[in-house]
Amino acid sequence: MLKYLLLLSISIFAVNSAESDVQELGDNDFESKIADQETTLVMFYAPWCGHCKRLKPEYAKAAELLKDNEDKIILAKVDCTEAGKETCNKFSVSGYPTLKIFRNGEFSKDYNGPREADGIVKYMKAQVGPASREISKLSDFEKFISNKEASIFGFFESDSDLKKTFFKFADKKREKLRFGHTSAKEILDKQGEKDAIYIFRPHHLNSQFEDSFAKFEGSTYSELSDFVAEKIHGLVGHRTRESASDFSHPIIIAYYEVDYVKNNKGTNYWRNRILKVAKEFEELIDSKKIKFAISAKADFQHELNEYGYDFVGVKPVILARDEKNLKYSMKEEFSVENLRNFVNAFLEGELEPYIKSEPLPDSNTAPVKVAVAKNFDELVLNNGKDTLVEFYAPWCGHCKKLTPIYEEVATKLIDEDVVLVKMDATANDVPPQFEVSGFPTLFWLPKDSKDSPVSYRGGREVDDFIKFIAKHATNELKGFDRDGKAKKTEL
Repeated sequence: MLKYLLLLSISIFAVNSAESDVQELGDNDFESKIADQETTLVMFYAPWCGHCKRLKPEYAKAAELLKDNEDKIILAKVDCTEAGKETCNKFSVSGYPTLKIFRNGEFSKDYNGPREADGIVKYMKAQVGPASREISKLSDFEKFISNKEASIFGFFESDSDLKKTFFKFADKKREKLRFGHTSAKEILDKQGEKDAIYIFRPHHLNSQFEDSFAKFEGSTYSELSDFVAEKIHGLVGHRTRESASDFSHPIIIAYYEVDYVKNNKGTNYWRNRILKVAKEFEELIDSKKIKFAISAKADFQHELNEYGYDFVGVKPVILARDEKNLKYSMKEEFSVENLRNFVNAFLEGELEPYIKSEPLPDSNTAPVKVAVAKNFDELVLNNGKDTLVEFYAPWCGHCKKLTPIYEEVATKLIDEDVVLVKMDATANDVPPQFEVSGFPTLFWLPKDSKDSPVSYRGGREVDDFIKFIAKHATNELKGFDRDGKAKKTEL
């Protein structure tokens, strides 16, 4: 108990310490305080706002990371419900949290960057000064490329087409990437270059299995863009919440306690073993046939849950997705040999996809059929009938409202060559051809064209569904004409 209280106290102290780096401003001091700062990011918030509460610790951490930065970027916050009401009205704050960037006391632009600490820091650093930092001393160059972030660096003895390409790219990507350049003779001589662009990967990712840098061999903007996308993360990239979109499929991901702040050595212990395997597939990585990455299990627990993992121990858990976004899991305990075998089997298509599914229903005789991942193909794709399928969530209010309507439609069409199906999309894997981003989401699948589901965007009343189905049914319904009107029954 004492140990728990001690850890709790340390955690609270750390949070409060970071929060102290965020300036609390109000109507009385807002203008005077930000007028003294070159660049200020201001969060306008309300204490009761859930989104604000989630952003607060990330914002505080970002302020802590920026407090000693040479660019002098300040993070501040204004409570729009109390001391900062007039300030919030002045800047037309209508929702929370709203973030705005100020320069020398004047409003500059709305903040549209990431909401995680590292992303906030990178975005704000990109707002200060030129897109690429000019380095003139060898010691400063060595310090610059030893940063915890990857650096894209240009060596230019004089003006050239490559130099123009570099600055064009830097200007476009300044909010996401870090750039530096030089024309200093001692740096050019040290590097042995007069007109070149390099990627220097983060110092903490240095490994015996790959170079810490990559040289650009092309000349055009598009070639440089492709080069950076392919090489900046190396053979085994550190995939974070901010950089996750950089890692396309097919991909092999190792989830474990990735922490380059508190446990650099332990993090690289496992990464080096994954690198050893990735090195053997370097040609396939270069040809974009596979990617490797590591991810912190705490940051991607939602992904682990999709594979049925509620807990990850010390050793990495290896998960994969192919080009069709099908999921695969290495069932064996992590080892270099097991990983090598898993990758080979993955590439050869010898693995069975992992499918998250509820158990098959005991009975499925109701008018609306219940699909789970295990019987989805049978009930939806291979049923030989026109099909309307609803993807829902148990907690969704709109779904609950739709339930009796959907059941009534199914009952009215019980003798037709049409079937209505529903599936809990939170408890079952949704096939990749169905894009479900909200609930309820419905798709229409004609019986002879199941490869291209049609998103249903019509009304949600019984007559709306009947009219849609009557119009689009492959064969005219027995009980309704093409306009959805009930046919007269002959006596």
